[in-house]
Amino acid sequence: MDYSGLVKSLQLPPGHPAPTQLAYDDIHARVLGRMDLHDDVRGVNASIELIQRTRGGGWPVEPVTEEFNYVDLVWHECEFREGYSFSYALYDSEGGYLGCCYLYPMGRRTPLTEQLIEHDVDASWWVTPQAYERGYYTKVYLALRHWLRDCFPFTNPYYSNLEIPGADPA
Repeated sequence: MDYSGLVKSLQLPPGHPAPTQLAYDDIHARVLGRMDLHDDVRGVNASIELIQRTRGGGWPVEPVTEEFNYVDLVWHECEFREGYSFSYALYDSEGGYLGCCYLYPMGRRTPLTEQLIEHDVDASWWVTPQAYERGYYTKVYLALRHWLRDCFPFTNPYYSNLEIPGADPA
């Protein structure tokens, strides 16, 4: 069967809303939205090459403006509210902006194939160059693994970043 072009909806059980805040180690995540505008614009614009290398995909291809990013952040808020996708801004324990993580339906970011159809969420993330140098790229991956196991009902996540850390603790 040809699965290309299909998107598999995220499934949360009734009464199980997506968390609006998450924490793991010294990483704090909150729903990505307008309140993150200034941090996100600075973070994205400082991280374009790193995002392309580690996360991959077609975004970003150039610096973002506040006007463009504002619309993008409102879009993320709406998708979160509707349960279509879940995007989070990431901060360290001192309030320093680290980057973002995204939980997308399978087929949206990564085209569906017979091998990927059994996965229930497409998880990806990026961090700023400063956060990367401090080891947060791997820390965010570990946080995502924890959150997807303990805070969401997803049982078979797919991590679609180009660079997947080698750390694999339980």
